[in-house]
Amino acid sequence: MERPLLVYTTFPDEASALNIGEGLVRDRLVACVNVLAGMKSVYAWKGAVERSNEVSAILKSREGLKDALFAAVKARHPYETPILLALPVDEVDPGTLAWILEETQAPPTG
Repeated sequence: MERPLLVYTTFPDEASALNIGEGLVRDRLVACVNVLAGMKSVYAWKGAVERSNEVSAILKSREGLKDALFAAVKARHPYETPILLALPVDEVDPGTLAWILEETQAPPTG
């Protein structure tokens, strides 16, 4: 059976995270997006140390959708180079796995 996948990413603001997250859910690339506001970031970018307010997001999906999910986030994301970290899941509750798999499969046609 296919395994779940968590993807960590960041956004410049809550609105962009929620809007992009909703599109990913509607496209069935993720079952859920958790948006965690109020994050402060310090990072290296193009030779300088930057500080900014950001929000982080955890995307709940399945391993087989990783490439499509990464492509969809990159196409919609306001950052030039969005952070996309795929975090493999070692263990999952069977009910959680069933929900993720159900919500990320293509809807029936017809």
